[in-house]
Amino acid sequence: MYVYEIFFCTLEPCWIDGVDTNESVALWNSSEILKSIPLTSTGSLSSCLMYNEENVTVSCNKWVYDSKYRTSSRGIDWNLVCDQRWRGALAQTMYMLGVFTGAVYLGGLADKIGRKKVFCMSAVLQLILGVVVAFIPEYWTFVVVTYLYAIFGSAGAYIPAFVLTMELVGPSKRTICGVAFQATFALGIMLVAGWGALIDNRVVLQVVYGLHGLILIPHIWVMDESPRWLWAQGRPKEAVDIVQKALKCNKSDEVLDRAFLVSKGKVEKSKNTESSASVFDLFKTPNLRIKTLNVCLCWFANSLVYYGLTLSTGKLEGNPYLITAVFGLVELPSYAAVVYFLDIWGRRPLMSSMMLVGGSACIIAAFINPESIVSTVVVIAGKLFIAGSFAIIYNYSAELFPTVVRNSAIGLGSMCARFSGALTPLITLLDSFDPKIPAATFGLVAIVSGFLCFFLPETMNHPMPQSLEDGEHFGKGETCFTSCLGKRDSIDSYNADDKAEEMVSLDDMGKKV
Repeated sequence: MYVYEIFFCTLEPCWIDGVDTNESVALWNSSEILKSIPLTSTGSLSSCLMYNEENVTVSCNKWVYDSKYRTSSRGIDWNLVCDQRWRGALAQTMYMLGVFTGAVYLGGLADKIGRKKVFCMSAVLQLILGVVVAFIPEYWTFVVVTYLYAIFGSAGAYIPAFVLTMELVGPSKRTICGVAFQATFALGIMLVAGWGALIDNRVVLQVVYGLHGLILIPHIWVMDESPRWLWAQGRPKEAVDIVQKALKCNKSDEVLDRAFLVSKGKVEKSKNTESSASVFDLFKTPNLRIKTLNVCLCWFANSLVYYGLTLSTGKLEGNPYLITAVFGLVELPSYAAVVYFLDIWGRRPLMSSMMLVGGSACIIAAFINPESIVSTVVVIAGKLFIAGSFAIIYNYSAELFPTVVRNSAIGLGSMCARFSGALTPLITLLDSFDPKIPAATFGLVAIVSGFLCFFLPETMNHPMPQSLEDGEHFGKGETCFTSCLGKRDSIDSYNADDKAEEMVSLDDMGKKV
């Protein structure tokens, strides 16, 4: 949350000694202003240049900030404007690189030692770092702590928790649970705006942001490990115990043959040769390799557009907190539409369509005056569609890849997303050359990726693959152009039993767990 606070500052022209004071700001049409500050090519006052006593153009060293909405922020305190604008972009980039790092290392670690262990460790560190960062007065230390926070906060806590959620529920509940998980993005954005509007002091604001990590701490005691992961690791007794606990909690009359399932799990363990599977196994066979590369591009494109549109709120005309809140609020109907249509139309056609529309909105916005109402409406529409496709890619990835590398696969996708997220603030700097470049770039990438999504297999009404062999055979040779707009029969596309679903039919678990 606190990373957005960097950008909550509005730049006005250079500070002019003898004209501007701490109590008042000179009128823009003042003759003194026009004598002291040159005009840009568009006729507006320059924010980075001024005339010195010899009437020579020089760089500003002090600025007048619009205090209408905010008087304290990192951007204001550190003057992250003009030739220092790159520092704000770098802080955001380092945050995304932190998520990138966490996705690489903690994603694979969660497949090795368990989803819960990685989540719990990350939750504690997220809380500590989220509060500590508020008291850091120096820029480079702030960047380092931001990087560490992203490793454990956005990657270490979020990704294993999402994978665990998807592995705990049956097919009938995957859509609602997966999309509800993504709705936290929208709520987080609205909280950023709400707290920012209420709290003007930068330190207090960031402490409040950091304390939201307290919500995660109780999960250390109340959350169970993924039974799918335990089963895949050859620990059937623990897996069955968790399923029995869930059935009891839901007051279900379902009776499990515990002895049979534990015995079956031990037999499967003796046959299992994939306990050491890693992210590299996603590239060893042709079908998995193609799916992995395609999905990685989807993650890359969704993140690029999502964060690009989010960071563009500062350029839109109006109250920045209200606009940010609307950007979060607009995601909720998008998620509702995804929940309703995802199990009707399927993952592939819905995600492709949303990416194509969202990308088109970005390109249209590039050629509209950013200060107009039309621009705001188009950008919000683009955010609505891209938020929906971003929610789908989480569910889609979890269903496409086998259990033994599922967390690694989603971690790899998230890594690609954070890499593009790291590029986003740097791409926005290209508006110095032409304001159209950032939005046009975002839109083009989304359109290309949206089209390539048509070549992924549909996962609707299919059990999640368990082994690497299952993952390789799943959807082999199937594209949107060979299966009538993504709809196909519910017959498995691979000839292998889903071991985890044999423990208790996940169709039944979807009703009870």
